Amino acid sequence: MFNRRRFMELSAFGGGVVFLSGLPGCATVTEGTGLASAGYGDFYFVQLSDTHWGFSGAANPDAQNTLKKAVVAVNALEIQPDFIVFTGDLTHTTDDPKERRKRLSEFREIVGALKVKTVHFMPGEHDASLDNGAAFIEYFGKTHYSFDHKGVHFIAVDNVSDPGANIGEEQLAWLKADLDQQGKDARIVILTHRPLFDLAPKWDWATRDGSKAIDLLMPYRNVTVFYGHIHQENHHMTGHIAHHSAKSLIFPLPAPGSQDKRTPLPWDPANPMKGLGFREVEAQLAQMQYKVTEFPVSRS
Repeated sequence: MFNRRRFMELSAFGGGVVFLSGLPGCATVTEGTGLASAGYGDFYFVQLSDTHWGFSGAANPDAQNTLKKAVVAVNALEIQPDFIVFTGDLTHTTDDPKERRKRLSEFREIVGALKVKTVHFMPGEHDASLDNGAAFIEYFGKTHYSFDHKGVHFIAVDNVSDPGANIGEEQLAWLKADLDQQGKDARIVILTHRPLFDLAPKWDWATRDGSKAIDLLMPYRNVTVFYGHIHQENHHMTGHIAHHSAKSLIFPLPAPGSQDKRTPLPWDPANPMKGLGFREVEAQLAQMQYKVTEFPVSRS
């Protein structure tokens, strides 16, 4: 049984920790109930995003170590998560196909040190948009897929392999067919890189046909979306569907539309982890609500 103190201990690392009981779309399940005996149950998973392995620049002079520190932090959790998901931009973009594969290989080697071996990978546009995901597929497999865990149906949606920031009609048809297998009250979590809604289209913080995916999801009463890409916390509702972004593990970006260009926020040597942070998601089970609190990463 998790209490608040225990949960805060579990969440003390860069990226995000998601405790998936009491979130919108995820019913509370306790031992002794029919749902529990049917395989449903409380659990939590770790979401990491936008590691940009291969980045080099003033925005993070410690870029060679940030991902490695995150792996150490996850491994130090007293209670390990059920699984881990990386929601895109595993590596930093490069025009050189050989260098792209080198970075993907290095990333895979680093995260191979994670104690938890059930890890789900998704591409970001830095990984996939220049070759339609070809190199990513070589190293990590499919760019879109679904899986079930303890009564929750997870769907990874690829909105980056198309350089035009589209999901595409073929994948939308696949998404519809996948959703057709679920009841309208199913607990559904969407994992994606770009936001599905128009957060800041001029900054590429949108999916051009994201509204089509949202339309497919609207008939389902319990849907939550977790994404990356924008390097900061953001919470948004499209009808009853909640969308939550994760902070980056490389550098923070400015608030949507707050300046002309989406350049990284300046590195602060006095506070090098500023803007990278970690997340606590605390369930309010009685009201089926939750509280999200962001904390800075303490210097080690």
